[in-house]
This record gives sequence, C-alpha cells and structure tokens, in this order.
Amino acid sequence: MTERGSSDGFGAETDDWLAERARTAPEAVALVEADDGTEWTYAELDAAVEETAGRLAALGVRAGDHLGVLMETRVAFVRLVHAAMRLGGVLVPLNARLARPELRRQAAVADLTLLVCETATESDAAAISEAPVASVDSPERAGGDAVAALRERDPADFEPASWSRADPQAMLFTSGTTGDPKAVELAMGNFRASATASAFRLGVTPDDSWLLCLSMYHMGGLSVVLRSALYGTTVVLQEGFDAGAAADAVAEYGVTGVSLVPTMLRRMLDARESLANSLRFVLLGGAPAPDELISRCEARGVPVHPTYGMTETASQIATARPREAFGHRGTVGRPLLGTDLTVVGADGDPQPAGETGELVVSGPTVMRGYYGDPEATAEAFGEYGLHTGDVGYRDEAGRVWVLNRRTDRIITGGENVHPGEVVEVLRDHDAVRDAAVVGLDDEEWGERVAALVVPEAGENLAVEDVVAHCEDRLAGYKRPRTVAFADELPRTASGTVEREAVRERLRDVRDPDAEN
Repeated sequence: MTERGSSDGFGAETDDWLAERARTAPEAVALVEADDGTEWTYAELDAAVEETAGRLAALGVRAGDHLGVLMETRVAFVRLVHAAMRLGGVLVPLNARLARPELRRQAAVADLTLLVCETATESDAAAISEAPVASVDSPERAGGDAVAALRERDPADFEPASWSRADPQAMLFTSGTTGDPKAVELAMGNFRASATASAFRLGVTPDDSWLLCLSMYHMGGLSVVLRSALYGTTVVLQEGFDAGAAADAVAEYGVTGVSLVPTMLRRMLDARESLANSLRFVLLGGAPAPDELISRCEARGVPVHPTYGMTETASQIATARPREAFGHRGTVGRPLLGTDLTVVGADGDPQPAGETGELVVSGPTVMRGYYGDPEATAEAFGEYGLHTGDVGYRDEAGRVWVLNRRTDRIITGGENVHPGEVVEVLRDHDAVRDAAVVGLDDEEWGERVAALVVPEAGENLAVEDVVAHCEDRLAGYKRPRTVAFADELPRTASGTVEREAVRERLRDVRDPDAEN
C-alpha cells in the first residue's frame, strides 16, 4: 500500500474535501434530507463527520485501514464516507441486497478492519464479518454483544489524514454479472479526476444541487457524495427510491442534476407529466438507454445525458449531451476530458472508425487494480489500457456506441452474434419498449439466439410479430429462435440486465419457427 500522504509522482498532498469546503463556505448548504427538508450546512456536516470519525477512531480505525459499510443510502452513510477520508481510511461499501454467502466472500477479500451496519443489516453483518461490527442505530444485538453501538463510543482524538492522489480511497465490488465480483481499488486521484472531467462535460455552478436516489454502495450513488463535496454544491438525499417522490423532490428543492438508471427515469416520467425545469442534467447510465426513452425525454424537455462508465473508471468514460443524444440515438457521446478510448480488434490492433471491437480505456480515472488479485489486474490491462470487456465502435465524429459485453457474444453455427445488434433491431419495432438478447445452448448449432421482449403498455405483441420484424433486418443466424415476453427485464441493483435471470426465463420456452 502506498504510504499515506506521499505524492508518488501522482500529485501533491491535499486535505479532505469536506473539511476544505467547511473552511471556505461554512454556511453553504451541503445536504438536504428530501423526506422532511432537514438541512445541513457544510459547517454542520463537518462537525458531525468529525464526531463520527472520532467514534470510529475509538473503535480502532486508523489511516490505511479498510472501513466496511453495509447499509442503504442515508445521512449516516454520508457521514461515514467523509469520516473515512478524514481518518485516511479506505471505504469499502458492500451491497446491502446481496445474500450472505456473497457478502461473506466480499468481506474476506476486502480485509475489513471494521464493518458498520444499520438495524436492517445488523444480522447479516454479524454473520458475515470476521472483523468487529458496529451499528449506527441502537443494536438489536442480533449478533450478540459483538455488535457495538457507534453512538455509545466516546470520540477518540486522532490526527486528520493528509492525502496524495495516489492514496487508495475506496474499494467497490464489480456487479458480478460476468463472474465472481472483484474488489476495484480506486485512488483519491481517480475520484478527483472523474469529478473534474464530469464537471467539464455537465457544467457545475455554485448553486447546483444533485438528487441522490441511487444506492451509495454503487459508484453512481457514492460519486454524488464525493463530487458534491469537491464542488461545494448540495446533495438532496432520498432514502429509498420512489419515482413520484423523486420527481416531486426535483421540483420542491430546485434540483439541477440527478443520476439515474433508465428504469428509474422511465418510472419518474410515468409518475409525473413532466420533470421540473430546474433540471440541467439527468445523467443516465448503468444500462443502455432505449430509443423510446430518449424520445420521451426530447418531447418533454428532459436534459438527458446518456453515459457509459464502469466501477473500474470511477464512473463516467463517455457522456453525450442532450443535443447529441437526441440527434444520434444510441450514442453515449465522446470520451471525457483526459480519457483515451481505443477500439481494439481480435488481433489486438486499433480499429478504424465504424469498425466493431473491444473498448479499451486509459487515463487518470482508471483504477489502481483489483485488490489482492494481481493476476486479474494483469489480465485486465494491455497495451492501450484497461480492457473493459465491452464491445462497441466509434463513428467518424468520435462518438462512442456500446453494443454489449464481449463475454456476452453468441456463437451460433460458427458465426458470431453481438446481442446489442439484435436488441437494436427489436427496439425498432413500434410495439417493443425494451429487450434483452442472450445465447442458449443448442444441440445443433452450439448456441441459439434468444430474446426476452418487453412490449409497450397495452400492446398485444405475438411471437410471430417479432419473428416477422427480424426477417428482413437480420441475417438468418442472428434472428431470435426463442422469444418470450415480460413486463420488465430482470436487472441488478445497479440497473444492469441480469443476463442469467433472462436465460432462466427463456430456457423452457418453445422455439418459434425461424431459420438459422
């Protein structure tokens, strides 16, 4: 581990971001609780974080230690994020929706010093952690006396940490949709570079406020808290996503920005006729944005910014502004400032514009590596940077188009099929709202193309309609041989299509009569 506060050629030492804002703008509003309007100025939040950091120090947390957090988005989580930075600790958010076996493995991989939970996660925390456990609530003692009450600890004295950009700040686990999740180790410089590049693309003003309704154990939620402290802007926090309440919060608090996955945005537009005109940007990521959703945003004046990013790059890689998103349906725009993106072919060489290949990225937002897994880290990097595992291309203007993950490629009868291409064709059907395409085992062809289709509300879509729609739009081997319908696509907590769940729904479906 890099010595805390050493520059290591990566940048000079710096104070923690919240402390800096409390010094320069103590009366500015740092945090608003959407449910009841409770406000925290930067001075008030700073004082609360100082107390939390002291209590963590009393439990033995020191600079360089790994502080696990197992809870949903709430003010206590925000305090822990900043307290970890004040102490010089490495924040390790764990997904509160995971089952115990997966949580247990992640906790072991992360080498936790302390795991902080809440009432709802106390029993899981006690069951999965070999490290001490503390609750931000009054413990129910589900795990026995081993669960400490954080608020009952008298704050201990500690020396605020100094940081360099090379110091590890957080470890987040990958979603695990393509295998066992890995612990992504991100330095303070990764988060700072991401926040800076995002500000250049989205624009930031002193009066901005960002609605936080994503889970903070995912990059999309955590980045809102960190970026807002760096910018000196306001976080409007909603505990648990409710589409109507989220839309109302935008209007009530004059929210200027929000991060969402497509399903969340669609539900907000379903719940309310329109979103407040205070919005300057809706950062839309976590899953591909259907053309239909982009069209609804254009019609309603929603400033949607489709984005492509990943945990390994501290969030955004490329982001489209609204004019680009509306004029070029499906693009995620151009790479952000400082990010180099190369499309690499099967031979490892860069591809020209318009040619499909794996997306490879490099730049100051790219992770240090996978914690405790040098083999996976070495495998992830190549001549042109981090191999994302995603397939796509860049057009002549430099815009990025993401089709699907390389590992999702379907090989049927010796032919390669990129699911993203099939999904695009299916979404072109007027009665189709969304779709997911996967490969299923096939005795004759090795794999066959299968599609789970979400019809538009009120549409009576038949398998024959889908098959006929694909006949003159896709080569025979690319056409879905198995088709089923669903009200929604199964997704992970971060909004990514849960491909194994899609396969399970499709495995017992009768095949339509289509050629390969």
